[in-house]
Amino acid sequence: MRHIISLLMENESGALSRVAGLFSARGYNIESLNVAPTEDETLSRMTIVTRDSDEVVEQIMKQLNKLVDVVKVVDLSEGLHIEREMMLVKVKAEGIWREEMKRMADIFRGRIIGVTENTYIIELTGAVSKLDAFLEALETGAIIETVRTGTSGIGRGDWVLKV
Repeated sequence: MRHIISLLMENESGALSRVAGLFSARGYNIESLNVAPTEDETLSRMTIVTRDSDEVVEQIMKQLNKLVDVVKVVDLSEGLHIEREMMLVKVKAEGIWREEMKRMADIFRGRIIGVTENTYIIELTGAVSKLDAFLEALETGAIIETVRTGTSGIGRGDWVLKV
């Protein structure tokens, strides 16, 4: 099962390395990872997406809680939450492809943020499934390069990850 683990950790050098090291030392796979400072400059929020059984993820969370740098850990997958990912895609935009790429960006509510004579750079934000569907909808050979941020998530309603 897919799990989105969100944690608050001290905003200090080496903290990310210790969390990633915990995963690699135990053979757990990280599907995506992103980290950024929070509204409290002493804390960073890390979002980790992993796929494993509920029992394994529970063990991961217990081990994360033992790390000195980690302040709080939650599995967003356990409650109502919103998740998004951002993707930049460089696509061919020459000849007949030019209008087709504009149309595809519009259909998926993407924005063309870079234009050259032969390429477009399209920015898309949304659920992982939306971004995957966009890539699948493009013709073979249309994609030149893809960059994805990984999942970010936040609890809905009163569910807040705070100290």
